[in-house]
Amino acid sequence: MIKKKSADKLRENTDAAFTIDTAFLERCIQTLDKAFHLLQKVDAESLEYDLYRSATIKEFEIILEQSGSLLRKRLKPYFHSSKAVARLNFKDVFRYAGHHDLLSLETVERWLVYRDNRNSTAHDYGLGLAEKTLPLMPQFIVDADDLVQAINKK
Repeated sequence: MIKKKSADKLRENTDAAFTIDTAFLERCIQTLDKAFHLLQKVDAESLEYDLYRSATIKEFEIILEQSGSLLRKRLKPYFHSSKAVARLNFKDVFRYAGHHDLLSLETVERWLVYRDNRNSTAHDYGLGLAEKTLPLMPQFIVDADDLVQAINKK
């Protein structure tokens, strides 16, 4: 009986050590969802459109960065050291997540497209950015929500 309690206690401590706080990422996803929803309701020539477009793009960028950082933390148990994980670039983080079945290969491919989109529009804050990025948002929001689940999966 004592051994079982010790094993349960060890499992609790291990789970606590690998708990990743996704609250900020979840809040960003909610903000993106709201901004994108409101963007679709206003006239493209209005000031509100510019406001919601800017909020949508900014949240997209924040979510991309947070996703890579948090997924890196989730991958640590699969590597021999934290430094090995830290050296991974964004795309490799997602590739390894697919390799370890944290994400499907189709989902990984979409995240790579999101990153390529961000890189190609990094200095374009006008119409070009909107034309390339906004069509990705419905699936991106779904994928971001799914990523939170993958990060929190024990």
